[in-house]
Amino acid sequence: MMKTTHRWLWHLASFAIVGALMLGLYQASKTINYNWQWQRVLPFIVDTSPQEFRAQGDGTVVLNADNSLTIQLDYSDTPQQITGYDERLVQPGDLVFEGDVIARSEQWTIGPVTLGLWMTLKISVLSLCFAIVLGLVAGLMRISHNPISRNLSLLYVEVIRGTPLLVQIFIVYFFLGTIFELERFTAGVAALSIFTGAYIAEIIRSGIQSIPPGQMEAARSLGMSYPKAMMHVILPQAFKRTLPPMAGQLITLIKDSSLVSVISITDLTKAGREVISGSFATFEVWFVVAGLYLVLTTSLSWGVQRIEKRMASSD
Repeated sequence: MMKTTHRWLWHLASFAIVGALMLGLYQASKTINYNWQWQRVLPFIVDTSPQEFRAQGDGTVVLNADNSLTIQLDYSDTPQQITGYDERLVQPGDLVFEGDVIARSEQWTIGPVTLGLWMTLKISVLSLCFAIVLGLVAGLMRISHNPISRNLSLLYVEVIRGTPLLVQIFIVYFFLGTIFELERFTAGVAALSIFTGAYIAEIIRSGIQSIPPGQMEAARSLGMSYPKAMMHVILPQAFKRTLPPMAGQLITLIKDSSLVSVISITDLTKAGREVISGSFATFEVWFVVAGLYLVLTTSLSWGVQRIEKRMASSD
């Protein structure tokens, strides 16, 4: 009972420290003379503003039997038809002029920030899949007895890990993309996959080499071939040991995906910049963007923890 009480006290102390830091940050934000307007950000996430129907020219309003509107335009033989509205702002026989709001319809649309979040999620998931496959192949080549396989994988790992991701994105998009006629999305996924695959290859190599050699010898003594022993004996054990660093690398990939915005892919980061240029809500937008990235990485981290618990319970 005493230990439980002490644990709760430590948790309360932690929350108090976080609360004090947030309060200090809030007080510090007042010194920059910035007018916080969080309501300006919501329409860029989910826009609930009604759709407006406007007159296409000067004319007269006619209400039809089915409650649809007809605008008899003065300078056109084709009248304007308005249907599917929720609120009518004019009466039959009213004179309207071009640009006047005739009716409104309740609706909601996905904002650019949400679309950017979806693009980031799509790029990250595809890059994760390709990077894991590429990293597994390169990792197995790193421990191969074939000198050609070892040398090629070593060259791949050292070159990719020794150059910045931003430079690699430019090379893949402007050089390889021009040769193979790659689209922006394809080039971005390829660059992220190649970059992350090099790090995953080293994680897998270290995980395999951490397994005692006796495991492979025991599997071979039972009549298993080398590929079969690697698949059914070594890799499952290596996967358990490499899961934490693998999760860290995959989380890094999600954050690194923001760099594809430099080749005009409208991901979450680029969408945030576009929203800022139109709303001037600089701080609000960047806090929202950071929060959405945090949601993605936290979800992945939580998923990996669940996998770790399941694998630990199965031992």
